[in-house]
Parts: sequence; C-alpha cells; structure tokens
Amino acid sequence: MSTTTLAASTVTEQRRTRRRPGGGPTLSRPGFAWALPATLFFGLFALAPLVLVVVLSFTSWAGLGSPEFVGLDNWQRLARDPVMINSLWLSVLLTALGVLVQTPLSLLIGVWAAGPQRNRAVLSAIFFLPLLLSATAVSVLWRALLDPNFGVPGQAPWLFGDGNLFGNRTGAIAVLVFVSSWQFIPFHALIYQGAARAVPAVLYQAAEVDGASRWGQFRHVTLPQLRNAMITSVVLMVVGGLTTFDTVLILTQGGPGTDTTITAYYMYEQAFRSFDFGAGAAIALLLVVVATVISLIVVRVSGYDRMRSTMEGL
Repeated sequence: MSTTTLAASTVTEQRRTRRRPGGGPTLSRPGFAWALPATLFFGLFALAPLVLVVVLSFTSWAGLGSPEFVGLDNWQRLARDPVMINSLWLSVLLTALGVLVQTPLSLLIGVWAAGPQRNRAVLSAIFFLPLLLSATAVSVLWRALLDPNFGVPGQAPWLFGDGNLFGNRTGAIAVLVFVSSWQFIPFHALIYQGAARAVPAVLYQAAEVDGASRWGQFRHVTLPQLRNAMITSVVLMVVGGLTTFDTVLILTQGGPGTDTTITAYYMYEQAFRSFDFGAGAAIALLLVVVATVISLIVVRVSGYDRMRSTMEGL
C-alpha cells in the first residue's frame, strides 16, 4: 500500500471515529446515505401526492379529460357550504370525545398490564386481539351486532328503546365513539404498558419508604413518568380521529342525514360520488392543515417540543 493511500485511509478512519472527553472512542453519526432510501420513499409516496393534491385543489376535474384551472373557486364554495362547516366541527367533536374516552381507559389498562403477574400477561394478550383486526372488519362486526332488527339492541328494548341507535344523531355519534375506542384502546394501552415498564423501580421503592400509598405512587410517580407517552398517545388520537373514514362509511354512511358526515367522509362524497375531484382535493388539503395545526398546538401546550432525551445518541 502506498503512502498516499495509507494517509487517506487514516484520515477517513479519524473522521469516522472521534474521542470522548474521557478518552474512549465513539462512533460518529451515520451519513446521509443511510437515510436516503427512507427519504426517497417519503418523497415519492408522501410529498409528491401532497403537491398534486395542492395543485388539484385549484382546478375543476371530473376524473376524465384534463383538469381546468379555476383559482379559488373550490375554496370559496367550501367556505359557504354548511355541510362542510358542520363536518369540521363534527370531526373535532368526535376526536375530542375519542381522546376523553380512550385516554383514561388506556392509561389504566396499560399500567395494570405492566405488572409482572402471569395472569395479567394472558389477559393482556386477549385484550389486544382487536389490534389484529382491520377497521373495516371491526366496523362490519359492530354493524351486525348493533343492527336494530337482528342485533343486540333489538333484543333488549328495555335498554336501547326502539333499538335503532343509527336513527338519531346522539346514538350514531355514541356508536362511532364506542367502536373506535373498542378497537384502538388496546393500541394506546400498549404504549402506556411499555412506558410503565420503563419506570425505574427505585422510584417506587423510595415512595414506599416515604409512606406513599398505591394511589400516591400512581399519582406522584407513575403519571409524571408517563407524561411523554401520554402526549404521544394523544397526538396519535388526534391525527387518527380527524382522518378516520372507513368506520363512518360502514357504520353510518354519514347519516342520519348529515349528522355524522365528518370531513374525511365529505371529501369521499365530493370526489368519488359527485366526481368533483377539485373540491375533494381542497377538503383533503384543509383536513391536513387542521390535523397538523391541532397536533402542533397539543405539542406546544404540553411542552413536548422542548423535551430532551436522556439517552446519548451516536
């Protein structure tokens, strides 16, 4: 090996390896080449479609021929559309109800499932079964179970009245919240379970020495340690709640009337039923903006954006 080649190899190795203040070697950060496949995938299947949706929102297109540029016409029509305005408020309402129902239940179940007992592991495995089912399968299942003629409500008039839970606004919204919670509480409970198992046992030992009860340990040790996991869970609930579609499509189809026509379902109606893809693209873009803004507000208010990891990365 020549002297030039050896020197170049030494410089490269020095760039790859750096020294800690204490003297031990540590690897340098991976280069951009490692992130290139994921970057290309994200750009091709996320950024490029988003750009196309932005362009399409300023056009009129029925699915055939070439899109015709119409400027802000789609946006102006949506701003005056009462169904569109109601769908936004309804999406926010369903999302808020989902957060209020799912957060405490998934938190308690996740903390309980983090225990070491074998029976908890078995029950947790059974409880997490809804995660194996798609939203479509879950919706079809509950649509059959809650059918006003042949389902459970028809067999228990003393509890459900006429049994038609889908025939009024309150009942339809309650069904949507219940079905979504039934499917996704196990997912969020799994997040809390992992976070609860990561809490150092020494904190509970110190609290027990100080005379803290089980409730005191949960309140002053467990909850503060699960703060970041809770914020992550809430952000996922917000994004999932605002973009849910298949559950509404199968369970209520936006009814009765337009009482459960959320924004994502209204986008589907405009684009694939009315063949107004320009308006559908505008609704989709608006939904992305609303979901992003609400998620950023949650992150900002909770202080999650100022969180610093306690682990030293490469």
